Amino acid sequence: MDIQDARVLARELMDEHGLGDWTLVLDRAKRRAGVCRYTDRAIGLSAHLTRLHTLDQVRDTVLHEIAHALAGPRAAHGPRWRATATAIGASPDRCLPEDAARIPGSWLGTCPRGHTVDRHRRPSRVLSCRRCGPGFSVDSIFTWTHHGVPTDPGEGYRRELAGILTSR
Repeated sequence: MDIQDARVLARELMDEHGLGDWTLVLDRAKRRAGVCRYTDRAIGLSAHLTRLHTLDQVRDTVLHEIAHALAGPRAAHGPRWRATATAIGASPDRCLPEDAARIPGSWLGTCPRGHTVDRHRRPSRVLSCRRCGPGFSVDSIFTWTHHGVPTDPGEGYRRELAGILTSR
């Protein structure tokens, strides 16, 4: 969706639902589409994801965050928030649908069985594959590439990995 059109849409919806004194912020988030910042009285949208999402997805994201603002900070994604979201026409789901466009991270972790996870930031801790089993498993530790090149995540990571492997 065009960013300027998203700004107009968000402002109209915020005003319609009584958030005229709240601000709209476009940020650089790559994992979450929106955020409600109660202390700042601001609704934030990811500029990156807004550009990738459809009008309906952006509308639902804005309404999702408006529901947070109306339900209050303690509502989280509980019954009060869900009721508010439904009442204003937002999906009462916590996250975007699985098929929504996303931005893949430049760091790719691969477990020994071939399952992958991506990250936008360099991993600082040793992680293992959740699909291979619950909890941490030495047998399912991810190896990392950055932009497709096998990469060492750094000294702290190496130290942690060495400690894990020697205590085996």
